[in-house]
Amino acid sequence: MQGKRILLGITGGIAAYKIAFLIRLLKKSGAEVKCILTPASSDFISPLVVSTLSGNPVGIEFWNKEDGSWNNHVEYGLWADILVIAPLTANTMSKMATGSCDNLLLATYLSMKSKTIVAPAMDLDMYAHPTTSRNLAQLESDGVGIIPAEDGELASGLEGTGRMAEPETIFAKIEDYFESKKDPMIKGKKVIITAGPTYENIDPVRFIGNHSSGKMGFAIAERFLADGAEVVLISGPTKLQLEDANLTLVRVRTAEEMLTEVQKEWESCDFGVFSAAVADYRPADVAKEKIKKTEDEMSIRLIKNPDILLWAGENKKKQVLIGFALETNDLELNAQKKLHKKNLNFIVMNTLMDPGAGFGHDTNKISILDDRNNFRSFELKSKIEVAKDIIDYLKNYSS
Repeated sequence: MQGKRILLGITGGIAAYKIAFLIRLLKKSGAEVKCILTPASSDFISPLVVSTLSGNPVGIEFWNKEDGSWNNHVEYGLWADILVIAPLTANTMSKMATGSCDNLLLATYLSMKSKTIVAPAMDLDMYAHPTTSRNLAQLESDGVGIIPAEDGELASGLEGTGRMAEPETIFAKIEDYFESKKDPMIKGKKVIITAGPTYENIDPVRFIGNHSSGKMGFAIAERFLADGAEVVLISGPTKLQLEDANLTLVRVRTAEEMLTEVQKEWESCDFGVFSAAVADYRPADVAKEKIKKTEDEMSIRLIKNPDILLWAGENKKKQVLIGFALETNDLELNAQKKLHKKNLNFIVMNTLMDPGAGFGHDTNKISILDDRNNFRSFELKSKIEVAKDIIDYLKNYSS
């Protein structure tokens, strides 16, 4: 579950202590974990323990008393790939079933964009009560996944059904959910993604480059991996990291190095997403020693770099090829020219003129133009959401 964003909701039941083991399992699998506790749950598990194990601050109240900051339930709902509430007490279950919203966890549940799964836990008579069955049925009809309580010894000393599913069982259900979400149109397909800048050496310590962070390309890789694709991510210099069993991450520095790696993989690929900001020119001569500051002026003769996207378009067979255009003026006109010249299936456009778009930001605002004369604009979104929009467009285009 490398890179998956798991939001755990912990309510006030004795089984809350087991969530420490679930957090450990999730973290070992490579997932990113955030936790929201109901106020009552801290009687059963320490927020400090939860924060330490998850590696993230814990949300309990809407406002943090220490610094006055706000725990934004909407941002939690946008961030999470899945919300897992375990243990789910009868009290929280009832509130979820009726739409009640009197704490941070419930507000986040009502704000969730992705799946919610719950693991009920209560004494056997409570679990067998008709209102519990009715509330579970309502949650299920609302699209909530239910991990049924198990038989066993309960905190009351009685034995019966009501025991929260073990952490290993909950972990397996989370894995099953992500496996089921893998799109058959993408699962098993091979994708080349280029990301980040390229650096072209002037001398051993100086280079020509640009401000690309690689965030967009890495976000696209993350979303393809979530759909079960085999991803070859060819990245210029960037500090970003990504790990997955289906990922091959190749680090390069120059445009020529990036082209070489693309050429190795292109024939066997199904999709190519060329989001890297490749330097158009490189110094004709690279000094072997550091250039000393001796003159008031210095000229550097530049020559064209290989056009990686053009090469891919000229050598395209079965592949769907996606290019990017970052412009400062005449966005649509320049993008249309690039689309046809480089034999692209579609092109993703953005402009530095839009606040929050372009290099370095965690957000982006894009438009897409395809070779069937379809044009679509999107609102400003996080780059992981933009990546989803791009891949969704690809699915519709290829269907």
